[in-house]
Amino acid sequence: MRNLLVTGGAGFIGSNFVHYMLEKYADYRIVVFDKLTYAGRLENLERVSANPRFAFTQGDICDLDAVRAAIQQHNIDTIVNFAAETHVDRSIMTPDAVVRTNVNGTWALLEAAREQKLERFHQISTDEVYGAIPAPQRSKEGDPLEPRSPYSASKAGAEHLVYAYYVTYGLPVTTTRGSNNIGPFHYPEKALPLFITNAIDNIPLPLYGDGMQMRDYQYVIDHCEGIDTVLHRGALGEFYNVGTGVETHNIDMARGLLDLLGKPHSLITFVPDRAGHDRRYALDTSKLQALGWRSSHTFAQALEATVRWFVDNEEWWRPIKSGEYLDYYRRQYVERS
Repeated sequence: MRNLLVTGGAGFIGSNFVHYMLEKYADYRIVVFDKLTYAGRLENLERVSANPRFAFTQGDICDLDAVRAAIQQHNIDTIVNFAAETHVDRSIMTPDAVVRTNVNGTWALLEAAREQKLERFHQISTDEVYGAIPAPQRSKEGDPLEPRSPYSASKAGAEHLVYAYYVTYGLPVTTTRGSNNIGPFHYPEKALPLFITNAIDNIPLPLYGDGMQMRDYQYVIDHCEGIDTVLHRGALGEFYNVGTGVETHNIDMARGLLDLLGKPHSLITFVPDRAGHDRRYALDTSKLQALGWRSSHTFAQALEATVRWFVDNEEWWRPIKSGEYLDYYRRQYVERS
Protein backbone atom coordinates (compact mmCIF):
# COMPACT_ATOMS: atom_id res chain seq x y z
CA MET A 1 0.00 0.00 0.00
CA ARG A 2 1.84 3.06 -1.29
CA ASN A 3 -0.25 4.71 -4.01
CA LEU A 4 -3.74 5.60 -2.81
CA LEU A 5 -6.65 6.86 -4.90
CA VAL A 6 -8.83 8.85 -2.51
CA THR A 7 -12.20 9.36 -4.16
CA GLY A 8 -14.15 12.33 -2.83
CA GLY A 9 -10.88 13.67 -1.46
CA ALA A 10 -11.88 17.31 -1.97
CA GLY A 11 -14.82 16.96 0.41
CA PHE A 12 -14.96 17.32 4.17
CA ILE A 13 -13.74 13.99 5.57
CA GLY A 14 -11.77 13.09 2.45
CA SER A 15 -9.64 16.25 2.47
CA ASN A 16 -8.87 15.81 6.16
CA PHE A 17 -7.83 12.21 5.43
CA VAL A 18 -5.51 13.38 2.64
CA HIS A 19 -3.80 15.88 4.98
CA TYR A 20 -3.50 13.26 7.70
CA MET A 21 -2.03 10.52 5.47
CA LEU A 22 0.50 12.76 3.74
CA GLU A 23 1.72 14.03 7.10
CA LYS A 24 1.95 10.58 8.68
CA TYR A 25 3.42 8.50 5.84
CA ALA A 26 6.44 10.02 4.12
CA ASP A 27 6.51 7.35 1.40
CA TYR A 28 2.82 7.36 0.45
CA ARG A 29 1.48 9.03 -2.70
CA ILE A 30 -2.09 10.32 -2.64
CA VAL A 31 -4.17 10.94 -5.75
CA VAL A 32 -7.51 12.66 -5.17
CA PHE A 33 -10.26 11.76 -7.63
CA ASP A 34 -13.20 14.13 -7.21
CA LYS A 35 -16.05 15.40 -9.38
CA LEU A 36 -16.00 18.78 -7.58
CA THR A 37 -19.73 18.97 -7.04
CA TYR A 38 -21.07 21.70 -4.74
CA ALA A 39 -19.44 20.23 -1.60
CA GLY A 40 -16.10 19.28 -3.15
CA ARG A 41 -13.69 22.20 -3.10
CA LEU A 42 -10.10 22.51 -4.23
CA GLU A 43 -9.63 25.09 -1.46
CA ASN A 44 -9.76 22.17 0.98
CA LEU A 45 -6.54 20.83 -0.55
CA GLU A 46 -4.54 24.05 -0.91
CA ARG A 47 -2.22 23.08 1.92
CA VAL A 48 -0.99 20.00 0.06
CA SER A 49 -1.28 21.21 -3.54
CA ALA A 50 2.50 21.74 -3.89
CA ASN A 51 3.41 18.41 -2.28
CA PRO A 52 5.19 16.22 -4.88
CA ARG A 53 3.45 13.17 -3.40
CA PHE A 54 0.00 14.63 -4.12
CA ALA A 55 -1.97 14.77 -7.37
CA PHE A 56 -5.52 15.71 -8.30
CA THR A 57 -7.76 14.33 -11.03
CA GLN A 58 -11.24 15.68 -11.66
CA GLY A 59 -13.65 12.91 -12.50
CA ASP A 60 -16.93 11.15 -11.74
CA ILE A 61 -16.71 7.79 -9.96
CA CYS A 62 -19.61 6.60 -12.13
CA ASP A 63 -17.34 6.95 -15.18
CA LEU A 64 -15.63 3.57 -15.24
CA ASP A 65 -13.24 4.54 -18.02
CA ALA A 66 -12.07 7.63 -16.11
CA VAL A 67 -11.52 5.56 -12.98
CA ARG A 68 -9.52 2.96 -14.92
CA ALA A 69 -7.39 5.69 -16.49
CA ALA A 70 -6.59 7.28 -13.12
CA ILE A 71 -5.60 3.91 -11.64
CA GLN A 72 -3.30 3.12 -14.54
CA GLN A 73 -1.77 6.59 -14.84
CA HIS A 74 -0.82 6.78 -11.17
CA ASN A 75 -0.04 3.10 -10.55
CA ILE A 76 -2.72 2.96 -7.86
CA ASP A 77 -2.71 -0.03 -5.50
CA THR A 78 -5.43 1.07 -3.04
CA ILE A 79 -8.79 2.87 -3.30
CA VAL A 80 -10.32 4.64 -0.31
CA ASN A 81 -13.85 5.63 -1.29
CA PHE A 82 -15.17 8.78 0.38
CA ALA A 83 -17.08 9.89 -2.73
CA ALA A 84 -20.78 10.12 -1.94
CA GLU A 85 -23.84 12.30 -1.81
CA THR A 86 -23.93 12.55 1.97
CA HIS A 87 -26.68 14.90 3.09
CA VAL A 88 -29.87 13.22 4.30
CA ASP A 89 -32.01 16.31 3.62
CA ARG A 90 -30.84 16.53 0.01
CA SER A 91 -31.38 12.78 -0.43
CA ILE A 92 -35.02 13.28 0.54
CA MET A 93 -35.36 16.05 -2.06
CA THR A 94 -33.54 14.20 -4.87
CA PRO A 95 -33.16 10.48 -4.06
CA ASP A 96 -32.01 9.61 -7.59
CA ALA A 97 -28.73 11.50 -7.04
CA VAL A 98 -27.73 9.44 -4.00
CA VAL A 99 -28.52 6.16 -5.72
CA ARG A 100 -26.46 7.09 -8.77
CA THR A 101 -23.36 8.20 -6.88
CA ASN A 102 -23.48 6.03 -3.79
CA VAL A 103 -24.55 2.75 -5.43
CA ASN A 104 -23.66 2.95 -9.11
CA GLY A 105 -20.46 4.87 -8.39
CA THR A 106 -19.33 2.35 -5.81
CA TRP A 107 -19.95 -0.45 -8.33
CA ALA A 108 -17.74 1.30 -10.91
CA LEU A 109 -14.92 1.67 -8.39
CA LEU A 110 -15.23 -1.96 -7.33
CA GLU A 111 -15.20 -3.14 -10.94
CA ALA A 112 -12.07 -1.10 -11.69
CA ALA A 113 -10.39 -2.39 -8.54
CA ARG A 114 -11.22 -5.98 -9.53
CA GLU A 115 -9.98 -5.56 -13.10
CA GLN A 116 -6.75 -3.90 -12.02
CA LYS A 117 -6.19 -6.39 -9.16
CA LEU A 118 -5.68 -3.72 -6.51
CA GLU A 119 -4.31 -4.55 -3.07
CA ARG A 120 -7.23 -3.00 -1.19
CA PHE A 121 -10.60 -1.34 -1.59
CA HIS A 122 -11.81 0.51 1.48
CA GLN A 123 -15.39 1.75 1.71
CA ILE A 124 -16.36 4.70 3.92
CA SER A 125 -19.85 4.09 5.27
CA THR A 126 -22.00 5.51 8.06
CA ASP A 127 -23.67 4.57 11.32
CA GLU A 128 -26.96 5.55 9.68
CA VAL A 129 -27.14 2.17 7.93
CA TYR A 130 -28.23 0.68 11.27
CA GLY A 131 -31.28 2.94 11.48
CA ALA A 132 -32.66 4.38 14.70
CA ILE A 133 -31.25 2.60 17.78
CA PRO A 134 -33.30 2.49 21.00
CA ALA A 135 -31.48 3.15 24.28
CA PRO A 136 -29.49 1.55 25.81
CA GLN A 137 -28.65 -0.61 22.76
CA ARG A 138 -25.47 0.06 20.77
CA SER A 139 -24.99 -1.02 17.19
CA LYS A 140 -22.47 -3.79 16.57
CA GLU A 141 -21.03 -4.67 13.19
CA GLY A 142 -23.09 -7.85 12.85
CA ASP A 143 -26.44 -6.17 13.56
CA PRO A 144 -29.10 -5.99 10.83
CA LEU A 145 -29.05 -2.93 8.59
CA GLU A 146 -32.31 -0.98 8.76
CA PRO A 147 -31.72 2.29 6.85
CA ARG A 148 -34.58 4.78 6.97
CA SER A 149 -33.64 7.49 4.45
CA PRO A 150 -32.64 7.40 0.77
CA TYR A 151 -29.10 8.39 1.84
CA SER A 152 -28.64 5.61 4.40
CA ALA A 153 -30.33 3.07 2.11
CA SER A 154 -27.88 3.94 -0.68
CA LYS A 155 -24.92 3.56 1.69
CA ALA A 156 -26.25 0.18 2.87
CA GLY A 157 -26.61 -0.88 -0.76
CA ALA A 158 -23.03 0.16 -1.45
CA GLU A 159 -21.85 -1.89 1.54
CA HIS A 160 -23.60 -4.97 0.18
CA LEU A 161 -21.87 -4.51 -3.17
CA VAL A 162 -18.49 -4.18 -1.48
CA TYR A 163 -19.00 -7.37 0.50
CA ALA A 164 -20.34 -9.19 -2.57
CA TYR A 165 -17.15 -8.36 -4.48
CA TYR A 166 -15.14 -9.76 -1.57
CA VAL A 167 -17.09 -13.03 -1.51
CA THR A 168 -17.65 -13.46 -5.25
CA TYR A 169 -14.37 -12.18 -6.70
CA GLY A 170 -11.99 -12.31 -3.75
CA LEU A 171 -11.44 -8.54 -3.88
CA PRO A 172 -9.60 -7.48 -0.69
CA VAL A 173 -12.01 -5.06 0.98
CA THR A 174 -12.67 -3.42 4.33
CA THR A 175 -15.47 -1.06 5.44
CA THR A 176 -15.77 1.49 8.24
CA ARG A 177 -19.04 2.89 9.56
CA GLY A 178 -18.41 6.30 11.04
CA SER A 179 -20.55 8.40 13.35
CA ASN A 180 -21.19 12.12 12.78
CA ASN A 181 -17.96 13.98 12.00
CA ILE A 182 -17.16 17.58 12.94
CA GLY A 183 -14.09 19.68 12.20
CA PRO A 184 -12.38 21.80 9.51
CA PHE A 185 -13.77 22.07 5.96
CA HIS A 186 -17.26 20.90 6.98
CA TYR A 187 -19.69 22.15 4.34
CA PRO A 188 -22.19 24.46 6.09
CA GLU A 189 -25.35 22.64 5.06
CA LYS A 190 -24.74 20.11 7.85
CA ALA A 191 -26.10 20.89 11.32
CA LEU A 192 -23.00 21.97 13.25
CA PRO A 193 -21.30 24.19 10.63
CA LEU A 194 -24.71 25.59 9.70
CA PHE A 195 -25.35 26.51 13.31
CA ILE A 196 -21.86 27.95 13.87
CA THR A 197 -21.92 30.16 10.80
CA ASN A 198 -25.49 31.31 11.50
CA ALA A 199 -24.59 32.12 15.10
CA ILE A 200 -21.55 34.15 14.05
CA ASP A 201 -23.94 36.33 12.02
CA ASN A 202 -26.68 36.32 14.69
CA ILE A 203 -29.02 34.35 12.43
CA PRO A 204 -31.44 31.86 14.08
CA LEU A 205 -30.33 28.24 14.36
CA PRO A 206 -33.06 26.04 12.77
CA LEU A 207 -33.26 22.98 15.05
CA TYR A 208 -35.37 20.03 13.91
CA GLY A 209 -38.26 18.88 16.10
CA ASP A 210 -37.58 19.11 19.83
CA GLY A 211 -33.80 18.90 19.42
CA MET A 212 -33.58 15.75 21.53
CA GLN A 213 -32.14 13.56 18.78
CA MET A 214 -28.94 11.90 19.97
CA ARG A 215 -25.74 11.73 17.94
CA ASP A 216 -22.13 10.62 18.47
CA TYR A 217 -20.12 13.65 17.31
CA GLN A 218 -16.49 12.69 16.64
CA TYR A 219 -13.61 14.92 15.57
CA VAL A 220 -12.80 14.26 11.94
CA ILE A 221 -9.11 13.48 12.58
CA ASP A 222 -10.12 10.78 15.07
CA HIS A 223 -12.18 9.24 12.28
CA CYS A 224 -9.20 9.45 9.91
CA GLU A 225 -7.04 7.66 12.46
CA GLY A 226 -9.67 4.94 12.72
CA ILE A 227 -9.70 4.45 8.94
CA ASP A 228 -5.91 4.34 8.95
CA THR A 229 -5.99 1.65 11.63
CA VAL A 230 -8.37 -0.51 9.61
CA LEU A 231 -6.35 -0.05 6.42
CA HIS A 232 -3.22 -1.36 8.11
CA ARG A 233 -4.55 -3.78 10.73
CA GLY A 234 -8.13 -4.63 9.81
CA ALA A 235 -9.18 -8.08 8.60
CA LEU A 236 -10.26 -8.39 4.98
CA GLY A 237 -14.00 -8.58 4.42
CA GLU A 238 -14.74 -7.05 7.81
CA PHE A 239 -16.71 -4.01 8.98
CA TYR A 240 -15.60 -1.64 11.76
CA ASN A 241 -17.54 1.02 13.66
CA VAL A 242 -15.73 4.33 14.26
CA GLY A 243 -17.04 6.72 16.92
CA THR A 244 -16.52 8.07 20.41
CA GLY A 245 -19.21 6.05 22.14
CA VAL A 246 -20.53 9.25 23.73
CA GLU A 247 -23.96 10.57 22.74
CA THR A 248 -25.03 14.21 22.73
CA HIS A 249 -28.49 15.70 22.24
CA ASN A 250 -28.64 18.03 19.26
CA ILE A 251 -30.01 20.81 21.43
CA ASP A 252 -27.04 20.47 23.78
CA MET A 253 -24.71 20.69 20.80
CA ALA A 254 -26.44 23.91 19.74
CA ARG A 255 -26.29 25.39 23.24
CA GLY A 256 -22.63 24.44 23.56
CA LEU A 257 -21.53 26.22 20.40
CA LEU A 258 -23.56 29.30 21.35
CA ASP A 259 -21.79 29.38 24.72
CA LEU A 260 -18.39 29.16 23.01
CA LEU A 261 -19.34 32.08 20.76
CA GLY A 262 -20.88 34.12 23.57
CA LYS A 263 -24.27 34.10 21.82
CA PRO A 264 -27.72 33.80 23.45
CA HIS A 265 -29.61 30.50 23.47
CA SER A 266 -32.58 32.46 22.13
CA LEU A 267 -31.04 32.09 18.66
CA ILE A 268 -32.27 28.48 18.68
CA THR A 269 -35.45 28.26 16.60
CA PHE A 270 -37.41 25.02 16.40
CA VAL A 271 -38.58 23.95 12.93
CA PRO A 272 -40.76 20.97 11.91
CA ASP A 273 -38.82 17.73 11.99
CA ARG A 274 -37.63 16.17 8.73
CA ALA A 275 -39.26 13.03 7.35
CA GLY A 276 -37.98 9.77 8.82
CA HIS A 277 -35.56 11.51 11.20
CA ASP A 278 -33.72 8.85 13.22
CA ARG A 279 -33.96 9.60 16.93
CA ARG A 280 -30.73 8.02 18.10
CA TYR A 281 -27.50 6.50 16.77
CA ALA A 282 -25.05 4.77 19.08
CA LEU A 283 -22.06 2.62 18.15
CA ASP A 284 -20.19 -0.16 19.88
CA THR A 285 -16.57 0.45 18.83
CA SER A 286 -14.95 -2.41 20.74
CA LYS A 287 -14.00 -4.23 17.51
CA LEU A 288 -11.91 -1.28 16.30
CA GLN A 289 -10.52 -0.65 19.77
CA ALA A 290 -9.21 -4.23 19.76
CA LEU A 291 -6.91 -3.12 16.92
CA GLY A 292 -5.42 -0.44 19.18
CA TRP A 293 -7.49 2.61 18.15
CA ARG A 294 -8.94 5.08 20.64
CA SER A 295 -10.76 8.35 20.05
CA SER A 296 -8.42 11.20 21.04
CA HIS A 297 -10.91 14.08 21.46
CA THR A 298 -13.80 14.49 23.86
CA PHE A 299 -16.95 16.06 22.47
CA ALA A 300 -16.14 19.32 24.26
CA GLN A 301 -12.66 19.41 22.72
CA ALA A 302 -13.96 18.56 19.25
CA LEU A 303 -16.71 21.17 19.48
CA GLU A 304 -14.33 23.92 20.60
CA ALA A 305 -11.77 23.10 17.90
CA THR A 306 -14.50 23.15 15.25
CA VAL A 307 -16.00 26.43 16.41
CA ARG A 308 -12.57 28.09 16.51
CA TRP A 309 -11.77 26.88 12.99
CA PHE A 310 -14.91 28.47 11.57
CA VAL A 311 -14.27 31.69 13.49
CA ASP A 312 -10.73 31.82 12.10
CA ASN A 313 -11.64 30.86 8.52
CA GLU A 314 -14.51 33.08 7.45
CA GLU A 315 -12.91 33.49 4.03
CA TRP A 316 -13.51 29.77 3.48
CA TRP A 317 -17.21 29.57 4.36
CA ARG A 318 -18.65 32.98 3.51
CA PRO A 319 -18.47 32.52 -0.29
CA ILE A 320 -20.31 29.20 0.09
CA LYS A 321 -23.35 30.71 1.79
CA SER A 322 -24.66 32.36 -1.37
CA GLY A 323 -26.22 31.32 -4.67
CA GLU A 324 -27.33 27.68 -4.70
CA TYR A 325 -26.82 27.40 -0.97
CA LEU A 326 -29.32 30.20 -0.26
CA ASP A 327 -31.93 28.52 -2.47
CA TYR A 328 -31.40 25.22 -0.65
CA TYR A 329 -31.57 26.95 2.76
CA ARG A 330 -34.82 28.70 1.85
CA ARG A 331 -36.48 25.46 0.72
CA GLN A 332 -35.19 23.39 3.62
CA TYR A 333 -35.69 25.75 6.55
CA VAL A 334 -37.45 29.00 5.76
CA GLU A 335 -40.41 27.52 3.88
CA ARG A 336 -40.98 24.84 6.52
CA SER A 337 -40.94 27.26 9.50
